[in-house]
Amino acid sequence: MIRSLVILLALAAPPDSIDVLPESVVTAYRQPDKVIPAQTLQGERLERLNALSVADAIRYFSGVQIKDYGGVGGLKTINVRSMGSQHVGVFYDGVQLGNAQNGQIDLGKYSLENMESVTLYNGQKGTAVQSAKDYASASAVYLQTRTPVFRNGRRTNLKASLAGGSFGTVNPSVYWEQRVGARASNSFNAEYLYTTGRYRFSYRKKDGYDTTAVRQNGDVRALRVEDGFFGRIPDGNWRLKFYFYDSERGYPGAFVREEPGKFRHEDRQWDTDFFTQGSLYKEWGDYHVNASFKYAYDYLHYLSDPRLDVSTMYVDNRYRQQEAYASVAQEYRITRRWDVDLAADYQFNTLDADLVNFVYPSRHTVLTALSTSLRLEKLKLQGSLLHTFVADYARQAGAAAGHRSHWTPTAVLQYTPFESRNLSLRAFYKRIFRMPTLNDLYYTFIGNKYLKPEFTAQYNIGLTWDRTFPKSRLRKAGISLDAYYNEVENKIIAMPASNQFQWTMVNLGRVGIRGLDAAASASMAVGGVTADLRLTYTFQKAQDFTDPESPWYGGQIPYIPWHSGSLIAGFQWKAWHLDYSFLYTGERYEAVANIPENHAQPWYTSDLSLSRGFKAGAHELKGTLAVNNIFNQQYEVVKCYPMPGTNFRLILSWIL
Repeated sequence: MIRSLVILLALAAPPDSIDVLPESVVTAYRQPDKVIPAQTLQGERLERLNALSVADAIRYFSGVQIKDYGGVGGLKTINVRSMGSQHVGVFYDGVQLGNAQNGQIDLGKYSLENMESVTLYNGQKGTAVQSAKDYASASAVYLQTRTPVFRNGRRTNLKASLAGGSFGTVNPSVYWEQRVGARASNSFNAEYLYTTGRYRFSYRKKDGYDTTAVRQNGDVRALRVEDGFFGRIPDGNWRLKFYFYDSERGYPGAFVREEPGKFRHEDRQWDTDFFTQGSLYKEWGDYHVNASFKYAYDYLHYLSDPRLDVSTMYVDNRYRQQEAYASVAQEYRITRRWDVDLAADYQFNTLDADLVNFVYPSRHTVLTALSTSLRLEKLKLQGSLLHTFVADYARQAGAAAGHRSHWTPTAVLQYTPFESRNLSLRAFYKRIFRMPTLNDLYYTFIGNKYLKPEFTAQYNIGLTWDRTFPKSRLRKAGISLDAYYNEVENKIIAMPASNQFQWTMVNLGRVGIRGLDAAASASMAVGGVTADLRLTYTFQKAQDFTDPESPWYGGQIPYIPWHSGSLIAGFQWKAWHLDYSFLYTGERYEAVANIPENHAQPWYTSDLSLSRGFKAGAHELKGTLAVNNIFNQQYEVVKCYPMPGTNFRLILSWIL
């Protein structure tokens, strides 16, 4: 289009006044209409964040708890508004990541190296032409990788980086983008990570004294390779992605203060994950279609040896998951202000394991979502109705759970009271359910095929305000505030059976969560310095109402702080960038019993990074020095899993 405009101007102008303009490319991130509360880190702000994995970035969102079992290799799962990690859908380039075995996605596996944006939605995304899966979680995280952009007529983009730092960390990576013809492109990204995971930490022995120990068995060797193809068609686009991840890591285990060094914790885990997925979007006037597919294969090998840790049983198990998924979503615009959407998804999961008396389950899931959106002058209304049908099968006769069929609604409202549109009010209600995982139902000696699904009900009211100031040092400012109440019914918990070594899954839990999420952001310029600030705060009262006869009835559920917050501040002067981030987690309890012995003190961390870019002809060199936990805070996210103290990373990048 730009070239066509240049030609028209040239033809219209006199011969002696022709100025040929150089071709330029304007790029921007297309933001969906965020009627439902959403938080986003993207572009340069995400790149400059002192974070290694997706889990490190999501910590800065309000209403989020990341369960981190320590170090680079420790398991990292997300809990949004205290409803549990199984109620959070994680989407990678628009298609949900799956784990039918236990329902948890380890966010530590996913790097920020090629990530374009990370977005968290409470409720659901609520944009047009989305899959039925987008409606099927209480909250959703969207990980969007980079789409190739070629400037100034370039056909190739290349970036090579080498990072190293504390704990013997070595992290090389390469990112290559190539234009393929006029309408297609390819991106290739490979990254290797090695770390010993050995770091010092301080602790206090029971009735003893402060001392220092070294975290053991936290080493990681991981390789990630991604290859993506992108193309444009008339009134549409397509994309295809291949993903491979292979790792070996140690699990350091819990550190027992009373008898330090007694348990060596030599547990090991091997992961090999592969998936391929693709999507096609096409418009025919007022009718739009988005089709997508996915195939995934996950292999996990876990080894635990009681000769090295007497508190465990011998485990040497291998698990294999396969998933096939297909989706077709359609939208029809009845009028300029009113559209209707219909989406249908099918998913098939299998789980194999070398466990005694394993039933080898498989699961068919069919989701159908009907939604509509009405946009008036000051009022926006959205509504959806989701039907979920789940059918399980097993090789052993009578071992499979019964079929499940449920309808769950969502209603969303946004009101803009003033013409300036700087202020908008919003509210939503959503009911959703979570099918028990295959482990919950069928794990040998533990599973319970009679489990009921967990149901959640979400109520949210909030407001957003944002404004730009073109002639002021304060260029932009924004505020969002949301109050909510969530309830989880039939919560699935583990209970001891015949003895403490045999547990079973039962429906006993009921949790009520009252909370407040607040966020403020600002961009300003003073002299030659520009600054971007983002501040978040969360209050949560998450109570356990499982057993009215329990002395802990109504107590705060484990690991949920009453108060938490974060601050991100970025400063730029010429080619220099200085970035500071702060995390705060308030007091909480580490068990159901809210007693002094289970009380956990607040903790906070501060991270700092300094970077500078250098031009070398057509190339660019960039160096970054990052220091994490600069005040050497000694803390634990999960009891007996100490986190690293002060550590650093040095990153060198070469960009073609």
